[in-house]
Amino acid sequence: MKLNTERFDLKQTIERVADYTLDMDLTWDWPCGVAYYGVSRAFEATGNPAYLERMASWTDEYIEAGLPVWTVNACAMGHMLLTLYEHTGEQKYLDLIMSKIEYLEKDALRFGDRVLQHTVSANNDFPEQCWADTLFMAAYFLLRAGVMLDRKDLIDDALHQYFWHINYLQDEETALWYHGYNNLKQDHMSGMYWARANAWAAYTMSRAAKGLPEAYLYPPMMHIWSSLRDQLAAIKKLQKDDGLWGTLLDHAEAYGEVSATAGIAAAMITQGNPLHAKYVRKALDGVVSNITDKGRVLNVSGGTAVMNDIEGYLGIDRKWAQGWGQGLALALLASVLEDGGAKPDQSGAASSAPKPGMPAAETSADGGPAGGKA
Repeated sequence: MKLNTERFDLKQTIERVADYTLDMDLTWDWPCGVAYYGVSRAFEATGNPAYLERMASWTDEYIEAGLPVWTVNACAMGHMLLTLYEHTGEQKYLDLIMSKIEYLEKDALRFGDRVLQHTVSANNDFPEQCWADTLFMAAYFLLRAGVMLDRKDLIDDALHQYFWHINYLQDEETALWYHGYNNLKQDHMSGMYWARANAWAAYTMSRAAKGLPEAYLYPPMMHIWSSLRDQLAAIKKLQKDDGLWGTLLDHAEAYGEVSATAGIAAAMITQGNPLHAKYVRKALDGVVSNITDKGRVLNVSGGTAVMNDIEGYLGIDRKWAQGWGQGLALALLASVLEDGGAKPDQSGAASSAPKPGMPAAETSADGGPAGGKA
């Protein structure tokens, strides 16, 4: 995908955003999970050992202070742990990974055909509700862990989650994703096409296709490829003139939301359709124009439940920096850097090669079956 990035220094921009992110006072929960996933992607794209060292130091301090109980959303922290374990080999990180896997496989609330329920606390907050967020927080983590550990059962469960989330949340008529689904009422609640929900779906589907060796041998992957293809075909038509996508995709008056834009554009890069380059260029300009000199990502909507109406979504605050905004911006910038052929500088970094017998969690692929491999 041909992108002109000469207008700004990608590595310098990544450094500013990563430094701001690592200086935020985040706790062991999903906002930090998304933020530090972004920092992990920055490490993978640049090879800067400082990112790995700072995440390890933060994690070690948190382990000593005491970790919270697991929830589905808090399993987003597993992404960083995968990166730390792959590059340090330290058992304590693997132990935490295995603890999160055990929770998801044995204790996390599920409904219907073993679909993970959206949970943000130890309580049954959203009975039998399926939200797009879960694909990032849990399903994609299970997939990466399954690849790293060579455990087909985890890969199968992850793809099972993708399959049912697509069935519950993607509108076959528009190809856009609803924010959530209530299995008890058999409806999509307010039925809004929330942009960040679409970003969670598009980004994780694109990474699933990239990160699973011989993905074409798994039947659910055909479902994922087709879902992503049609979703991005619909989303690209809804981009605003400034390159952003509105917080409600099909609502013309909705404000441009930067975290969703970053996730959607990163998905387009990973999917690899060259005809998406013009949309990615506009989105990249829109995102970078919302990054301050200190690395703070602006115009990121706050935490958002499935709201009752349009006004509820449009009233969500955008004033503060958010971990998910920082993380998704870093995911986009890292993808742009990698797409441009930049090689990570591994000088002085901890070993970046997977340990013997352990496949990398993010292997090269073309994101679709046309080339005969993924």
